[in-house]
Amino acid sequence: MSSLSPTPASSVVIDPRRAWPLLLTRGAVAVVFGLIALLWPAVTVLALALIFGVYSLIDGIGGVIHAARSGDRGHRWFSLIGGALGIAAGVVALVWPAITVLVLATLVGAWAVVTGVAEIAAAIRLRHQIRGEVFLIIAGAVSAVAGILILFQPIAGAFGIAIVVGSYAIVYGLVLAVLAIRLRSLAKATTSH
Repeated sequence: MSSLSPTPASSVVIDPRRAWPLLLTRGAVAVVFGLIALLWPAVTVLALALIFGVYSLIDGIGGVIHAARSGDRGHRWFSLIGGALGIAAGVVALVWPAITVLVLATLVGAWAVVTGVAEIAAAIRLRHQIRGEVFLIIAGAVSAVAGILILFQPIAGAFGIAIVVGSYAIVYGLVLAVLAIRLRSLAKATTSH
């Protein structure tokens, strides 16, 4: 088990005291979204588009807020692009609720790939600040792989998309929650010194 060690202020990429609550919220929203998608697998494309729209909008806003708070310009751009794509996907899904399965799969897949790349980039930048950045790499890899699968093998109905998206959201949400808990521990360790 790796231990958390405080890093000098000059090498800090994010402030863990400000970052962990947002990551935990994003993880919780992802798990709730995933459970809804799995519990109602026969949901219509319309309802799935609306549920995805709300989730993507909230997650996108969280990404933009994270970008605004980030002290690192390189990481800020990844978060901003991922957040903006999430907001755009959410707005499209909410404004155009009669979205087809293929378009929904494209939106979800593209969003997941960009989110995955952004999370992996964040992990690379955080590797000197925290130990255990592997959780962020796992979240990014899960997101990118799920996005690629959805983009290149669109599922014929809302049932299949609900299972894939729901499963992805739960795994992704749990990994974000674990990372948030690790950041909270780091925040406690840095404030006690």
